Amino acid sequence: MVQIISGKKGKGKTKYLLEKVNAAVASAEGSVVYLDKSAKHMYELNNKVRLINVSDYPVSSYEGFIGFICGIISQDHDLEQMYLDSFLKLASLDDCDITDAVETLEQISAKYHVDFTISISTDAQDLSEQVRSHIVISL
Repeated sequence: MVQIISGKKGKGKTKYLLEKVNAAVASAEGSVVYLDKSAKHMYELNNKVRLINVSDYPVSSYEGFIGFICGIISQDHDLEQMYLDSFLKLASLDDCDITDAVETLEQISAKYHVDFTISISTDAQDLSEQVRSHIVISL
């Protein structure tokens, strides 16, 4: 399953995502991972959530980012949920159509039983119909 939190920059997507991950970790049976472009939210996350600062690794393309996610999944068989803040930046997809990216995440989710929640700095009306079907909140 892929869930999307959308909205323009500064609308509160990260705050909502942090609340969601902290609430989810209480009922999670497996591991929970939070990917971000920095470590600045480290102290806002429950200590059971693994924070990964993607900028610490040489990920510079969409394909590299998908490989990075698959590497994380391959190393943690108990991984149940991944939260991706600033998805467009992390995945090098700024100003790109993300329909294929969301479909790829859906395929990974189905195959490895990992749920994804992503935040994107785009208004819902600027997304394809297929992507909009994944939106859980638009700020």
